[in-house]
Amino acid sequence: MTHAQPPLNMPPNAYLLIQQWQKQLETEHQLRHHFYEIIDENTKMEFINGQIVFHSPVKKRHGDATGLIFTLINCYTNQFDLGWTGIEKMLVSLTRNDYEPDVCFWKKEKSDLFEDDQMHFPAPGLVVEVLSRKTAKTDRTTKYVDYEAHGVQEYWIVDPVKKKVEQFVLINGEYRLRFNDSTGLMKSEAVAGFEIEVEQIFDNTPILKTMQPLLK
Repeated sequence: MTHAQPPLNMPPNAYLLIQQWQKQLETEHQLRHHFYEIIDENTKMEFINGQIVFHSPVKKRHGDATGLIFTLINCYTNQFDLGWTGIEKMLVSLTRNDYEPDVCFWKKEKSDLFEDDQMHFPAPGLVVEVLSRKTAKTDRTTKYVDYEAHGVQEYWIVDPVKKKVEQFVLINGEYRLRFNDSTGLMKSEAVAGFEIEVEQIFDNTPILKTMQPLLK
């Protein structure tokens, strides 16, 4: 005796909706191809949910935080041969969208496969987005969901105005808030052994002095 499978929870017009989505995705694919043709090294551009997004220049505090985070992680990961760290213009190509995170890190098993002329990169292990007024909503919504869905192990949202960091760690396929403060020690999940006092990210202390505790 066979048993009927329970009905799927879909609306009666499911096929019509799928057809509409397919048409939209085909149009989006064409625009994404155009995005790949016009993107260049001098313009910060992303492809997000079917739209080409151009970014304006960042403020000094944004650049300072981005540069310091990159320097600290890059020096640490190079010292211990853990992988490869990118800054700003690395194009992370996911299934639907293309992002240029402020800082990202790939573990060695992925980064060893990268080629010198490569322009498209897979989901990193760590992504850092430094907030600005125009990008904050996307960083907290679209990118959050996309990074989570594509297995980015760790996601930092850095607020350079409040000098605060939110650290999300992927657990069983969902992000969990691990750290959310402007002071204290934050330990990375994706970068083995890396830990940092959050104040260091916004500190004007000479970089070599900041790095010394990390490289012991």
